[in-house]
Amino acid sequence: MNASVERVELALAEPFEISRGVQTEAENVVVELTHEGETGVGAAAPSAHYGETVDTVEAVLPRLLDALPDDPHDLDAAHAAMARVVNHNPAAKAAVDIALHDLVSRLQDLPLYRLLGLDASETPVSSFTVGLDDTPAMARKARAAADAGHEVLKVKLGTDRDVEIVEAVADAAPDATIRVDANEAWTPKEAVATCRRLDGLAEFVEQPVSAENPEGMRYVYERSPLPIAADESLVVASDVPSVAEVADIANVKLMKCGGIRPAIAAFHAARAHGLETMLGCMIESNAAIAAGVHLAPLLDYADLDGSLLLADGADPFAGPPVPALDPAVTDRGTGARRR
Repeated sequence: MNASVERVELALAEPFEISRGVQTEAENVVVELTHEGETGVGAAAPSAHYGETVDTVEAVLPRLLDALPDDPHDLDAAHAAMARVVNHNPAAKAAVDIALHDLVSRLQDLPLYRLLGLDASETPVSSFTVGLDDTPAMARKARAAADAGHEVLKVKLGTDRDVEIVEAVADAAPDATIRVDANEAWTPKEAVATCRRLDGLAEFVEQPVSAENPEGMRYVYERSPLPIAADESLVVASDVPSVAEVADIANVKLMKCGGIRPAIAAFHAARAHGLETMLGCMIESNAAIAAGVHLAPLLDYADLDGSLLLADGADPFAGPPVPALDPAVTDRGTGARRR
């Protein structure tokens, strides 16, 4: 296989703020793998929260790519080889994994969901995220998103006016389903009090307290009237058993677990432990998001809006439709293609 690596800077449509900080642009690293006349594409969207940057991704990719077997169909062997040469770096591995899956499904003349044996007839609608801002601005963004056809809104929280924000969003977009994400910002007692006040307004609450405080998560889980989704608390499949004791929903991300195959393992583990499943994302090019669309048949909930947060023309790749996740529109591979 021949490989190429490209760092891409992706301008955001507007600043994107969560409880941990604000972004005005994102950097991804695109991987393209060519074999027998076909090219598969993937991308890494690293997060410093999980110990990765674009620099670390670029540093380890040569070792990951050199370790790959000659036959791209040997996907298990590819993951084993990557694990031998690099211990962590899940976003870098995800870029390679996605490119391999895109390549193999193109070589088989199949869309990825068919290669994985999935039924595309029923898939959830992706949420669209409303980042932190002043309350009137968040209400305006929610109204604009609803007017643009987004049926599910994920509202970022972590302020001293969180209930006010959700009430304003609900007023601005009365027909939208609202989910909220605190990104670890609350104390356990704050989380319980807020969840009780949001009962009837929000569908569920994502990562209310720090992942470093599992007993705090348990405290919230046992007292909240709303379902609890675990994001930062759940990185890989082996985290599922402990998360199942403190949450209702497992939020898996390709960039934190290492790609499609590890994500599927996490979904199966979540189902086995009675959890509902969700696939989230970072701020990502369609070169990565497209792969997530093909996993939609495995999901109860989806949060695959990473490429929708980019400025017009910022993403060098197009992909299958989001938020109406329909992998069946893809003829071959993930559907990601250069514009």
